[in-house]
Amino acid sequence: MNTTTTPLAPAQIDLGIGGMTCASCVLRVEKALKKQPGVSEATVNLATESARVLMVDGETPESLARVKRAVRDAGYEPRSMEAMDAAAEKRWMGVSVDFLPVLIGIVLSAPLVLPMVGDLFGKHWMLSAWMQFVLATPVQFVLGARFYRAGWHALKARTGNMELLVSIGTTAAWALSTWLWWRSEPGEMLHLYYEASAVVITLVLLGKWLEARAKRQTTSAIRALQSLRPERAHLLPDGVRRTEITDVSVDELLPGDVVRVLPGERFAADGTVVQGSTQADESMLTGEAMPVPKEVGDGVTGGSLNGEGAVEVQVRAIGAQSVLAQIIALVQDAQAGKAPVQRLVDQVAAVFVPVVLVIALATLLGWLWTGADMEAALIHAVAVLVIACPCALGLATPAAIMAGTGVAAQHGILIKDAQALEIAHKVDTVAFDKTGTLTEGHPRLLVIEVAAGVDELAVLQAAAALQAQSAHPLARAVVEAATARSLVVLPDAATNVQAVSGRGSQGTVQGALLSLGSLRWMDELGVDLGPLAVRAQALQQQGSTVSALVSQAVGTTGWVPLALLAFGDEPKAGAAAAIAELRAAGMRLFMVSGDNQGAAMAMAARLGLRADDGEVIAEVLPGDKAAVVRRLKEGGHVVAMVGDGVNDAPALASADVGMAMSHSQGGSSDVAMHAAGITLMRGDPLMVAAALDISRRTVRKIRQNLFWAFAYNVAGIPLAALGFLSPVVAGAAMALSSVSVVSNTLLLKRWRPPARS
Repeated sequence: MNTTTTPLAPAQIDLGIGGMTCASCVLRVEKALKKQPGVSEATVNLATESARVLMVDGETPESLARVKRAVRDAGYEPRSMEAMDAAAEKRWMGVSVDFLPVLIGIVLSAPLVLPMVGDLFGKHWMLSAWMQFVLATPVQFVLGARFYRAGWHALKARTGNMELLVSIGTTAAWALSTWLWWRSEPGEMLHLYYEASAVVITLVLLGKWLEARAKRQTTSAIRALQSLRPERAHLLPDGVRRTEITDVSVDELLPGDVVRVLPGERFAADGTVVQGSTQADESMLTGEAMPVPKEVGDGVTGGSLNGEGAVEVQVRAIGAQSVLAQIIALVQDAQAGKAPVQRLVDQVAAVFVPVVLVIALATLLGWLWTGADMEAALIHAVAVLVIACPCALGLATPAAIMAGTGVAAQHGILIKDAQALEIAHKVDTVAFDKTGTLTEGHPRLLVIEVAAGVDELAVLQAAAALQAQSAHPLARAVVEAATARSLVVLPDAATNVQAVSGRGSQGTVQGALLSLGSLRWMDELGVDLGPLAVRAQALQQQGSTVSALVSQAVGTTGWVPLALLAFGDEPKAGAAAAIAELRAAGMRLFMVSGDNQGAAMAMAARLGLRADDGEVIAEVLPGDKAAVVRRLKEGGHVVAMVGDGVNDAPALASADVGMAMSHSQGGSSDVAMHAAGITLMRGDPLMVAAALDISRRTVRKIRQNLFWAFAYNVAGIPLAALGFLSPVVAGAAMALSSVSVVSNTLLLKRWRPPARS
């Protein structure tokens, strides 16, 4: 019997990892994961204490077990992401479980520090040697056991990490003190270093706890988005299986269900209003503070807040297909990724700990060579080991990315990955699609210029019939104009309708073949517009987009012009201000449009674009937009392309940074969102400047963090080696370095998009 095994689809595994403390830990876990069969890529994030693993053959119980085993064998604790979140909330007698080791360390270490405080006031509170031993030993070997375990695993893997440095340094201080005590004479006054070993471990634990608290604040954006999803929904009866309203879990909803949403409740799922009217607060999704009116037929987004009206909503998308789920996934993907600059940090971390061990050994030998005793030489070497920790290096980049992408998401800017974030700050050229991006995208039919002897209403009705099935903005404008004049538009009045990409539509209406499209298409068809040609040129010069309607009788080959249709669009409220703001920032600006030159020039003048400087690129077919972007990139320019539709996707993908802009109704095209590196959830051109601004600020934070992390070690290691820093001071400095990096990063949470003037 033949059996066929269906290959599994590639899968993504997200796994929490407990016990990581520095950049070296990240490298070791990544290295262990990449060695596993079936793993195509593994990315570990110190700030989130998590790993993202891509499996080429899908996720199976065995592959998941191998991934977890690899993490454990590397010396760390594999956990589910839910368990990581739950662990952070556990408390014992009102005290966070995470803080208990720190509290115990403080209680045991405080008596050891008292003699140092007493010396400042002329008091001698020195504890006996055996009392110092009793207090310091539990701190060293119980609270510090985590350092020994992780350090041992690092040694087995022939690498180094923070725990190895701390364990070697504090063990040396504890062992030196114990050795001096055991060899001392009765009654001899001893200078022991138990306080150094105990206080350093306590300070490191305190620093990691403060760091963990600060890191949790960088993930607040994700938690805020997740909290938007309600738990229950009011499911209306279907008249078959349910005869009354039933409260059900949101997880039970199916597409097509109708739910009632009461005033003040959150919409349970993406859907369409089928009864009632209200306003929706979508600020947590789009950053737009003003409520959005919702009538029958309008779309609503799950997680947004219902206003004062009770409405009934037909569910359209649930689970991973919902807008909220996609937003959360995009933010999580961006926060899980690595920025290109992280490669430098990884290279430094790979050699950092071995170099520090060599420096510490050189410090020990150097002091002994200068005539210092073993005690002094060993303490200086311990200070080097303690202060030289790559914790801050490991946090500098991921913490900034998490904070930057998180605050951007809160204001309606979704950054797809860390690479887009880092590249965006280099952008010097911004190219805008015109329709729907800089303009409202809802053109109106302004003028119908008919040929001699042709009835205007008959032309409008024929054109509307031809366009009835099209979703193109110009087609909708024709249908709306016909409806406004009380004409009946039957969806099946036209047959054999075909859309000709970038040109127009063609079909049969009442036995005649009609073509409605651009003047360029008319030239390609060989149409002679006759007297209408002059009028078409005049309308174009006025800024209108002009289409021609021509007919061809059955059995003939010539085209007869029937009418000209002139369309107009309005610029978005913030478009001119966005152009001015980007120009003030030194950007090269371009508008790419499929409209004729006259219409594009007229709109450019209203927006503040300089047609004389080549900032208007008109009459571009959808398929040619990508080529325009590639041309703009010549000479080393970094180009951001801003678009909103399916036909913009190739151009968005060709740009260095693609920005997909949402429509005012219904969101941006899924195709455009996937092709873009940044999605703007609000159709406001000012969001482009805001996206570039948060990118620049985030990259600036990364550079600040890396500078201080490197500067801290460059300055701290020589000072410790030269004897200017004691192990206790070194431990405090090391703990504060990581906290300072994360605290500096958290300043990004105060960012707000530039206000519209």
